[in-house]
Amino acid sequence: MAVTGEAKEITLQHKGITLNAELDIIEGKERAENIILITHGALAHRDMETLIHFRELLKKFGYSTLSINLSLGIENRHGMFDCEKKHQHRNDDAIEEIDAWVHWLKAEGTINITLLGHSRGGTQTALYVSERDSVLISSIVLLAPATAENTSAVTYIKRYKKPLAPVLNKAKQLVKAGNGHHSLGKVNLMRCRDTEITAESFVSYYAAPFRVDSPGLLRKVKKPVLVIVAGNDGIVIGLDKKVANLIDGKKFQVSVIDDADHLFRDLYVDDAVDVIHEFLSNQRF
Repeated sequence: MAVTGEAKEITLQHKGITLNAELDIIEGKERAENIILITHGALAHRDMETLIHFRELLKKFGYSTLSINLSLGIENRHGMFDCEKKHQHRNDDAIEEIDAWVHWLKAEGTINITLLGHSRGGTQTALYVSERDSVLISSIVLLAPATAENTSAVTYIKRYKKPLAPVLNKAKQLVKAGNGHHSLGKVNLMRCRDTEITAESFVSYYAAPFRVDSPGLLRKVKKPVLVIVAGNDGIVIGLDKKVANLIDGKKFQVSVIDDADHLFRDLYVDDAVDVIHEFLSNQRF
């Protein structure tokens, strides 16, 4: 295994906002010709304990990484999204930001990228590859990627004890009238309860199930894909069954980490990284 160098923060200007990421190139390399671009989960950040652990283990196997913070509409954002702030971000913003970092890597001399995403970041990664892609991207690794069920009407009422339809219909009407930037007042979005959100932000997560469903999106992906399922996942439930008919053992592979929770806590990150390393080795990454 390779010895690693020091990580450093990188910033990038994108549509009037500063994006940031942590770049960690293995020791002995001036640039990362091969790199893993990592995207975090919903309203989270690159320095979640789970992602730090993943990066540390990937570095031990000799992989350089670029771990990004999605801006979520906030200048130079770090840490968890503050639920006291207004949600003005959209699901598809992640596509634009992943694309910005792919172009940055290309300019820096990277020639081979594996995209890795966790939870909703995994689904946004799948959305990016299904619609944008790049000749630089050689493979995709998704860790417990979200499905349409996570933002469905059934899940919404189960989680918040309130129906989705009244809020979603109001949001759709505002967007249709050209007022998508208007606030819906205090509603619920993912882990944020009674939070302020714009109509277009709410619609982006709840009105287009095909854009937030990793199994459906993966049907359009032509690159090699590894989906890692957390065997005891209480958030993305039944993922192994939802992707089972996509498995071909070649381009599309699935690995279940028994007993792992959604964040792969404890030693389950080690098991997941072993699977990732085997997958990437077979791809000659």
